[in-house]
Amino acid sequence: MQERLSWAQAACARVMRPLVRLALGMGLKHPHLEGMLRDLLLEEATRLWQRQGVAAPNISQLAVTTGLNRKDVTARVRRPADPLPHTELSAAAKTFTRWLQLASEDPALAVLPVAANGHGLSFEDVAREASRGDVHHRAVLDELMRLGMCSRVDPGRVELTAEGFVPASDLQGTLAFLGDNLRDHASAAVSNALAEAPLLLERAVYAEGLSEADCDAVHQWMRHRWSGLHRDLVGQLSEAIARSGAQGERRLRIGVYVWHGDREPS
Repeated sequence: MQERLSWAQAACARVMRPLVRLALGMGLKHPHLEGMLRDLLLEEATRLWQRQGVAAPNISQLAVTTGLNRKDVTARVRRPADPLPHTELSAAAKTFTRWLQLASEDPALAVLPVAANGHGLSFEDVAREASRGDVHHRAVLDELMRLGMCSRVDPGRVELTAEGFVPASDLQGTLAFLGDNLRDHASAAVSNALAEAPLLLERAVYAEGLSEADCDAVHQWMRHRWSGLHRDLVGQLSEAIARSGAQGERRLRIGVYVWHGDREPS
């Protein structure tokens, strides 16, 4: 058992190292991280008991599972509010993805009239379809322009100017995507490690002894391949959502990453 705990601790340390780097780079200190870890321990312990059929685990059960004392558990029973937006719920992200798909099928659609005019597709049509009419298309357009995803060609038309929904000019949005993407990637790996369900696709290729130019070339090759795969995935998922009438209970996230840096010491 001690060896098993040591392995798990080492794996957690590897995963958490870049997150600690992010935390220090953003100014978070030990008390912030300790408080966050205590909250997460409590939330995940609650879910663990619930999966075992205990709808409302008591203070003692949570204390034993997490190693937190009863006083600390009692003080943390309320889930803290998450200040980051949920990226999968963003009308701007949905509209951008749908627009990008249409433009990949017909490059002429990279430029659209803002308002519907009865003469072909408009940004208003795309936004209404993607957000199911829940958000006014002008508000969606303002958000995409603020994020640098599109720009005005003239007062009545807008042009798609980004290849992916990466809101680099919006720190809150960037951190939200970082959190959601890494959470789901890690969730797939953890599910596989704990044998919680049939194995999920979670693969990577590693190489060393490369030059900076080699790494850059592979990076650009992967970007090119991802563009085509992204287009096909969006089409397949859009059809699946249409078949279910958006009433399905499952969610899915598919991603790809490239990282290169100096060799790690042996």
